[in-house]
Amino acid sequence: MADFDLVQFDLDGTLIDSVPQLADAISAMLSKLGLATQSVNAVRGWVGNGADMLVQRALTAALGQAPDAALQQQARSMFDEAYANHADGSLVFYPGVLSTLEQVRASGMRMALVTNKPYRFVPGILAAAGLGSHFELVLGGDSLAEKKPSPAPLLHVCRQLDISPARSLMVGDSENDVLAAKAAGMAVAGLTYGYNYGRSIADSQPDWVLDDFAGLASILKL
Repeated sequence: MADFDLVQFDLDGTLIDSVPQLADAISAMLSKLGLATQSVNAVRGWVGNGADMLVQRALTAALGQAPDAALQQQARSMFDEAYANHADGSLVFYPGVLSTLEQVRASGMRMALVTNKPYRFVPGILAAAGLGSHFELVLGGDSLAEKKPSPAPLLHVCRQLDISPARSLMVGDSENDVLAAKAAGMAVAGLTYGYNYGRSIADSQPDWVLDDFAGLASILKL
C-alpha cells in the first residue's frame, strides 16, 4: 500500500519552467514604465514569493531602490496585463513530469495543485498543458488569505478533500514548499532544478531530494 493518498504539487519550477513567460512580462512592464529591462537569469532568481514580490524585485533592480506604493501598484497592473498574454504560451515541462503525473493519476492517488501564482493565470496554463482535469483542487497565491510558506493552503486542501496531512505529500522546488509542508505536518519532496533563490533545496531539509521528477514514482510506490 502506498504511504500517501494525496499529492500536492507546486507549479512554477516544479512542473513547468515558467521563467521565459515571466521574464517576457517583466520586460514588457519595465519597458512601458521607461525602465531598463532585466535578464532572464535575473528574473529566475526572483520567482517564488508571488507576483507582488516579483514585481517589487524587478522594480528595485531597475530603479536601484525599492518602489513606492503607487509605482508598485501601477507596475503590478501592467505586469498582470502583460503576463495574461504570455502565461500559457510555449510551455516547457521539466523532464518526466507528464509521464509521472499520468502514473500518479492512473494509480488512483488524488492530486492537487498549490501555487503562489495568482489564480487567474492558472486555469489557462493547465488547459494549455492538457492538465485541466488532473487536479481535484487548484489554489493560487491569492485564493486564500495566506500563501506558502504558510501551511494554510496545504491544510485547506487536506480539509476540502478529507485527507489527513499525514497521508499527503507535498512536491515542490523551493524552501516555501518545504516550510509550508513541515508546518502542515506533511512529508515533502524537494526538486533540485527549480527556483530557490540560488540555494540548494537540500538546505531546507525536505524528506526527499530529487534531481528528476520521475523519482516520485519510487516514493509513491507506483
